[in-house]
Amino acid sequence: MIEMQGLTKKFGNFTAVDHIDLEIRDGEFFGLLGPNGAGKTTTISMLSTVLLPTEGRILLDGKALDRRARGEKRRISVITQEYSMRQDMTMEEVMEYQGRLYFMKRSQIRQKTEELLKFTGLLEYRRRTVRHLSGGMKRKLMICRALMTDPDILLLDEPTAGMDALSRRQTWALLRKLQSSGMTVLLTTHYMEEAQTLCDRVALMDRGKIDTVAPPQQLIEELGRFAVDDITGEKITSRFFHDRDLAIRYLQEAGPEAGMRETTLEDVFVDRIGRHLGRK
Repeated sequence: MIEMQGLTKKFGNFTAVDHIDLEIRDGEFFGLLGPNGAGKTTTISMLSTVLLPTEGRILLDGKALDRRARGEKRRISVITQEYSMRQDMTMEEVMEYQGRLYFMKRSQIRQKTEELLKFTGLLEYRRRTVRHLSGGMKRKLMICRALMTDPDILLLDEPTAGMDALSRRQTWALLRKLQSSGMTVLLTTHYMEEAQTLCDRVALMDRGKIDTVAPPQQLIEELGRFAVDDITGEKITSRFFHDRDLAIRYLQEAGPEAGMRETTLEDVFVDRIGRHLGRK
């Protein structure tokens, strides 16, 4: 289990993460959602020990996680937003370099490379250089590299940013396979559909604070499962209903451009961030 206790990060007078208390369970797929500047990436950076907390602490199965905790750090792998691989390296070379960083045996490196590239559907491209890979293939290779040391915890900071729809969904399927094997996954994303599809629970975050932690479906149910969008000129007004018949009745009385649909996690995000977290 990952525990954040009063976790805080300040940069001068600016508080990026403000006294977070959060628990992530073993084997859970957890989403950290928020607008730009909410503190998501800063939180990931503290979990990976790239940044040190100003206050508070992080515990991993009850043990303090910091730069001196080599055993705990080895259990965690991170995939950042940026492509952090040399463009002139082949896939095999990227994997070999990662294995050598962790003093793995050559035979183990070869075995893990083949296993992981096959797992992600990249094996036939093993000798292709990074500069000739598509964005989706680069993301998959970054996942392979992160899995080289058999981590228990995978931290994903916007893992599908810039991907086309097909590559994004292929990555979703891959991440689900990883999590089903018992790995704990922490995801930050701007794609609400991604979080709704993948996450067991999500935390809504804004201005460094955590507002709500719950399963996506629970948050949707609380807002109302049915949405009616009423379009007037350039303005769209959405109303949410727990009862389908009430939604239909409202739709019949609304304007000719109105439409009914199922509520999504994006609706929850817009509602809570706009009406609650944004208040001063």
